[in-house]
Amino acid sequence: MGYSSLLECIKDLEKNGHLIRIKEEVDPNIDIATYHLDEFRKQGKALLFENVKGSKYPAVSNLYGTLERSNFIFRDSINKVKKLINLKINPINGFKNPLSSLQSAFYALNALPKKVSLPKYFEEISISDLPQIKCWPDDGGSFITLPQVFSEDVNNPGIMNSNLGMYRIQISGNDYIKNEEIGIHYQIHRGIGIHQKRAIEKGVPLKVSIFVGGPPAHTFSSVMPLPDNMSELTFAGILGAKRFRYSVVDGYTISADADFVICGEISNDLKPEGPFGDHLGYYSLKHDFPYLKVKKVLAKKNAIWPFTVVGRPPQEDSQFGKLIHAMTGSAVENEIPGLKSVNAVDDSGVHPLLLAIGSERYTPYNPTKVPQELLTIANHILGTGQLSLAKYLLIVDDDNAPDINNKKAFFKYLLERVDWSRDLHFQTMTSIDTLDYSSKTLNEGSKVIIAAAGKLKRNLKKENPSLSLPKYFSNSFIVTEGILAIDGTGDIKSLITYLESVSLDGIALITLVDDAKFVSEDFSNWLWICFTRSNPSHDIYGLNSKTINKHFSCSVPIIDARIKEHHAPVLIR
Repeated sequence: MGYSSLLECIKDLEKNGHLIRIKEEVDPNIDIATYHLDEFRKQGKALLFENVKGSKYPAVSNLYGTLERSNFIFRDSINKVKKLINLKINPINGFKNPLSSLQSAFYALNALPKKVSLPKYFEEISISDLPQIKCWPDDGGSFITLPQVFSEDVNNPGIMNSNLGMYRIQISGNDYIKNEEIGIHYQIHRGIGIHQKRAIEKGVPLKVSIFVGGPPAHTFSSVMPLPDNMSELTFAGILGAKRFRYSVVDGYTISADADFVICGEISNDLKPEGPFGDHLGYYSLKHDFPYLKVKKVLAKKNAIWPFTVVGRPPQEDSQFGKLIHAMTGSAVENEIPGLKSVNAVDDSGVHPLLLAIGSERYTPYNPTKVPQELLTIANHILGTGQLSLAKYLLIVDDDNAPDINNKKAFFKYLLERVDWSRDLHFQTMTSIDTLDYSSKTLNEGSKVIIAAAGKLKRNLKKENPSLSLPKYFSNSFIVTEGILAIDGTGDIKSLITYLESVSLDGIALITLVDDAKFVSEDFSNWLWICFTRSNPSHDIYGLNSKTINKHFSCSVPIIDARIKEHHAPVLIR
């Protein structure tokens, strides 16, 4: 069927028991986010807030809060999208030679965006008329959390050469002039950055349109990783089973089906943006970013404001990842020779930790299997799109490897086989996720590849060892087989000296944390703490460590995942 509007989707969800209405007035400052978080935690329903304090527009959240509900929303097209991805078909080719691929021709019916006259149901409003939703106490202002940011290449303009991405938008606070300026925060590896660079080179302003609401397919398309030759608007048409309708007014592209549209020019000057409670579970801090000089704000009559709340995963945005994986299947694996499966671990905030399984076929005649092809695969992964932002990449060979989604089993398999004198491979002073504050420098940090192959080398300890820890170190707990967590505020050198003097048979990895009991209580706690609070080149130490020809080796590594002065604050309500 495909929804023609956000309202149509909401009505359908309500009819089928997927949505509840909240009629009482709700404060957009923190309170509305609390409602959302409580409902999400219990895997509940979508929420329609009919009375948002300070705005005439209702708001809706948790639309994509469960995979079940996302599958329901896209039930008529998700299988078609899967087929398209599996066939590696660009539906636009269906118009060029429709008889060569009937499948492609079918998809092409909804693929091309359709230009229309500006609908009469839009009215002009101000930024201050929008619901001013603030999700976390120390946020720098109100934000749009589900925007679709549209831009075009000034050197090659046109709707088919556009980018539609989801970047957070700050609509109040800091030094922004009320109703005239709003912040736009985009991370590295984003299409809008390329567009802005080319606009600066050409000496022309970059015109940007921000769409909020509209059919759910439009929102999802803005986060979908697509090949370079496919437009997000094309994908939106396929997923929504309806062509993306747009108008052009004063050089700005306007989504005819959006609930709200903000038009403006990106300034080449910078202004402070943030802080913002982000999806790693910490505040991203205040930094200078480009901002939008607002020219026009439009709202559909009876418009509805969609939003989400991000924080320590899993959150609603985690479900986007699940749906993407459900649609794409093994698309990534098919593009990288030898890669069998990959898992960007949501518990760690996605980019900090990537697990992978690959083949090891370079020397099948060698009775001793060592990581060779695995390193080739790992470097390919770190050169591929958003995967390149991975900070920890752990890869094992496919000889009896466990399910990639069974994280405990994966770590057990790796730790039973890893050779710490050989299998740590660092990249220093390289790009990492903009939201990752484990490094002192924005966008810059380090990476480590841990590649393990071959036969079992050790049996992992399940019981907590008896340790008399040195001064300023308090507790030790087994997190899972072979992984030991120790807490304390002491100098790590004194800890290393002590641990080198005791028996640690069966311990393959040590993590130094602020609260060892907390990380041992739930494996997801350990995944979050360990990989969001450590910068590999700075925070990986080792027992009996040495560097040979610039290669770091040790008997047992220690990851210092304690909070440090330069780290961003943890989100606390």
